[in-house]
Amino acid sequence: MKLLQELIHPDLTTREGRTLRRHAARGIVLRKDKILLLFTERYNDFSLPGGGIDEGEEITIALKRELEEETGARDVQVKDHYGFIEEYRPHWKPEYDLMHMTSHFFTCDVAPELADVRMESYEIANGMKPVWISVSEAMSHNRKVMGRQEKTMGQSIQRETFMLEKISRELM
Repeated sequence: MKLLQELIHPDLTTREGRTLRRHAARGIVLRKDKILLLFTERYNDFSLPGGGIDEGEEITIALKRELEEETGARDVQVKDHYGFIEEYRPHWKPEYDLMHMTSHFFTCDVAPELADVRMESYEIANGMKPVWISVSEAMSHNRKVMGRQEKTMGQSIQRETFMLEKISRELM
């Protein structure tokens, strides 16, 4: 496993304290000059599909589940573990001081046609939808959002934009 980056949110003053520990699996699905991403209206950003790994769940099973739920992907084939990012950021729950998230990224193949999504209620409320888009267009969009420091900007945009840049350089 290869550490791709360590990201520390600028509002975080220490990595000490009551820490919520999360692990996530995220998919890199490329097709010709496009990548399968999620656009989230609430945050006005593009992100790689994937999410949390449930207690006791195998990481590739979690990734397949998340891809199916969020994008409607079928026949998910997990190919290679591309690397992981360690992320430290403030957490909104009062019982925690910070969140330490490890996101594992895998290259994947999926069936040509996407089925219906099965998103969770908060994902629907946030306006998440799967899209095939060029990596450069998604990168450019996210960079503009970060440059404007939009009030609705989510905490994961730095991670996602870093990954889009890396994918553009190394996988396209």
